[in-house]
Amino acid sequence: MRRRLGPAALVMAGALALAGCGGSDSGGDGGSGGEAELSVGSAYMPQPVSDEMAAGFLTVTNKGGAADELTSVSSDIAGRVTVHETTGGAMQEVESLKIPAHGRLVLKTGGDHLMFEQLKRKPKEGQTVSVELRFAHSDPVEVEMPVKAATYTPTTGH
Repeated sequence: MRRRLGPAALVMAGALALAGCGGSDSGGDGGSGGEAELSVGSAYMPQPVSDEMAAGFLTVTNKGGAADELTSVSSDIAGRVTVHETTGGAMQEVESLKIPAHGRLVLKTGGDHLMFEQLKRKPKEGQTVSVELRFAHSDPVEVEMPVKAATYTPTTGH
């Protein structure tokens, strides 16, 4: 009898493990882990010191089961907005930044960030800047980015 319970228990444990992998998402494609569920928070722009460029910072949170990528950004105050990553203290423009499933993309001072180039106007502290974030798989997200003091340091760690 013991021999029969062992394989039966293994089959049951395997079935339970596989059932846990499927998830219960109703909008996904079944086996690939669902879709990204993106939200944006902690957005801000330090008041630019230059008439030509400004930086922007924010956090994209993904509560979904699929990864996504930030692929482009636009704003009415800039001729172009580029996405930069910082590696080893050097920044470089990149095509996209990954947003892991069940993870976050944090754009912060000294790290990955947005660069607003060819400013059409120089935003001042207290104003807001409208930004549209576009992703590889998710719908675009509109963000109102408050302009903070040039020396602003957020309490959220970015």
